[in-house]
Amino acid sequence: MGEIMMRTLSRLAAPALALPRSVKRGMVLALDAALCVLTVWLAFYLRSGVWVSLAGPAIVAVVVSVVFALPVFITSGLYRAIFRYSGLPAMVAVARAMVLYGIAFAAIFTFWGVEGVPRTVGLIQPMLLLLLVGASRAAARVWLGGLYHQQLRKAALPQALIYGAGSAGRQLASAMANSPEIRVVGFLDDDDRLHGHVLNGLPIHNPGDLTEILSASPITDLLLALPSVSRQRRNDILNTLKPHKVAVRTLPGLSDIATGKVSLSDVRELDIDDLLGREPVKPNGLLLNLNTHHKTVLVTGAGGSIGSELCRQILKTNPKQLLLVEMSEFALYQIHQELQALLAGERPSVAEPEEGATKAIDATLEDPDTSQAEIEIVPLLASVCDEVRMHEIMDTWKPHTVYHAAAYKHVPLVEHNPAEGVRNNVWGTRVCAEAAMRHSVRNFVLVSTDKAVRPTNIMGATKRLAEMVLQALAEVNAAVAAQGGRAPTAKTTFSMVRFGNVLGSSGSVVPLFREQIKNGGPITLTHADITRYFMTIPEAAQLVVQAGAMGQGGDVFVLDMGQPVKIIDLARRMVELSGMTVRDELHPDGDIELNVTGLRPGEKLYEELLIGDNPKPTQHPRIMKAHEQFLSWTDLEQKLNALSIAMSVNDVPVIRGMLQELVSGYQPSGEVVDWVHMALEREALSNE
Repeated sequence: MGEIMMRTLSRLAAPALALPRSVKRGMVLALDAALCVLTVWLAFYLRSGVWVSLAGPAIVAVVVSVVFALPVFITSGLYRAIFRYSGLPAMVAVARAMVLYGIAFAAIFTFWGVEGVPRTVGLIQPMLLLLLVGASRAAARVWLGGLYHQQLRKAALPQALIYGAGSAGRQLASAMANSPEIRVVGFLDDDDRLHGHVLNGLPIHNPGDLTEILSASPITDLLLALPSVSRQRRNDILNTLKPHKVAVRTLPGLSDIATGKVSLSDVRELDIDDLLGREPVKPNGLLLNLNTHHKTVLVTGAGGSIGSELCRQILKTNPKQLLLVEMSEFALYQIHQELQALLAGERPSVAEPEEGATKAIDATLEDPDTSQAEIEIVPLLASVCDEVRMHEIMDTWKPHTVYHAAAYKHVPLVEHNPAEGVRNNVWGTRVCAEAAMRHSVRNFVLVSTDKAVRPTNIMGATKRLAEMVLQALAEVNAAVAAQGGRAPTAKTTFSMVRFGNVLGSSGSVVPLFREQIKNGGPITLTHADITRYFMTIPEAAQLVVQAGAMGQGGDVFVLDMGQPVKIIDLARRMVELSGMTVRDELHPDGDIELNVTGLRPGEKLYEELLIGDNPKPTQHPRIMKAHEQFLSWTDLEQKLNALSIAMSVNDVPVIRGMLQELVSGYQPSGEVVDWVHMALEREALSNE
């Protein structure tokens, strides 16, 4: 019975607190007046031992009590904040008021005296009133205090609107109802039939009224609950939100909300791929599975941005074995633990093939009986430049497909350490490719970069030279095959996949900008006109796998990166969608300053994807095939050997000269900035 009463009281608490302040104040005044009446009646009983009727002298005492008590209580502040001070401060205020009241009441009925009213009533009634008024405040604290303070804390939280009053929006609002971080105060929705209605106690507004809503309420965040909306529609919405000073956060896509229930943890910062990405193209299941499904697959640079995502995508196709080759112990540990955790959870499902592709996939399986075998993940510490180690690995596991993602790709760092850039990017590729040929690897896919096109830096030149190594080896294979040779080298199909920047990779500007915005700026840009191509890491990795499956030998595949983006526009948009403004000449009171520092060594203003002008389409709408000139292996091998000699003694001027001779369009953008070379030059000058 008591539990039922407590639940009933708890349900009544919220409506009571929701009453207007004037109503709540009037109710407490009425309660205190009733307590005055009750305590006078009780005082008469305690004095005489009989219950008297409230008439004659007794009614005089009642009237005097009410007339004296309420003004004293009002002037003492007992009704200013009824619940906020319902603890010790309330008891002190009640005691102070009762002292004043008790002196006045006792002066009339005890010291002066009123006929028919016992003098002791003047002392007993104030004490009873003190006890009951104090008890009423304590009861209010027990009943309403916790909920009231909770509402106070909630009112102080940052306020948010949810864009989207559909299923995801409703679930998100429910999940955030008791959030200690943010308070949802309403919805925005494009459906005009919903405008003016209330959903789960929250109003639904017209997005066109956002300016008026923001001016009336201190809203700081806007949460996009539109997991199924198209990328184009999302970008349109973001463009309409850009002028408003609110931080925008979002839910992931429907494919990422596997449970079908939205939780607060699903809300994330707005990824920049939400701003720049295109509509994703569904992967071609045949291409995605052809070289990986039930195969032994090796990924070099497995701990890097692209390498690790390749591993995740390959794992979804159920390979037989996945070999992780990585030089960094920590990076290898991280990706191995992550992949093992994925396997320990729900087994990865094979990517859905296109209709009619199932038989084609089954036909490529070397051992159909392994379909239920566990995927083996093997972490291998190794440098791709270590010829003995790479031959040992490929001889032991004999992989069907190799994805070569290991490379130094940070432009300024490679520019300052050119010999190491050449060694890792060119010799590492040559070592892995020759090991693949010797051990009959069926497919070898190089992850390349748009910086290989007419490069202005060492990194880009080394990546183009790595492409040329594979093109030349592919020509050798083609020649052997044309002569009817059965040499193992003729079995390896070499291909290259070239694309631009990936969002969120190590070295990407996006996480750097986000951290700088979080710290209050400034955002550092190297040039106001610099532009780059962007693609999400998962999309890039999927396209690498699919492009590699189309290789015939020596193919240079180019990914469709969409339109290039000005980095300064990207920075501005990130600032605006963080709820802040850019500080510049037109807006001197803005929040975040943009600081242009100047181009770094080897950095280009614009990137290109093609050397020639005649790309050919492929069976995938996002993958093109380029025709690039290269040297034959006979000529290239001699020049590589000469380059190796210069590299071994760190003769950077000779290295740069040879790269200019080998790589078409390579134009160094400045003087030699190799750290060792510059230190030796300074030492030589100081000795003269």
